[in-house]
Amino acid sequence: MGNLLQSAIAELLLREVKDPRIGMVTVTGVDVSPDLKQARVFVSVHGDEETRARALAGLGSARSFLQSHAGRRLGLRFTPALRFEIDDSLDRAERVDQLLRGVDRDESDPT
Repeated sequence: MGNLLQSAIAELLLREVKDPRIGMVTVTGVDVSPDLKQARVFVSVHGDEETRARALAGLGSARSFLQSHAGRRLGLRFTPALRFEIDDSLDRAERVDQLLRGVDRDESDPT
């Protein structure tokens, strides 16, 4: 269910939603609760904190549209309530990579 919702929401964001706040948003995953009543939609937003906040506000405004249209596309009688969250896993991975590069330089420095 999560993968189907992810595809439907991503397509809707790409083709149907015209809110300028939702510019560089990528849907990275959807976690659906066991009772199928809630869905956490993880998004990655290119930009600074202000850009991320604007994108989340835009997604919040488009939530009911996305929820109803995604349900229709998937032929669902009941669509989980969508909650959008920033996926910071890419930022964390980049930070770990920077730390590892620093350790690698320290080990190769003979001083």
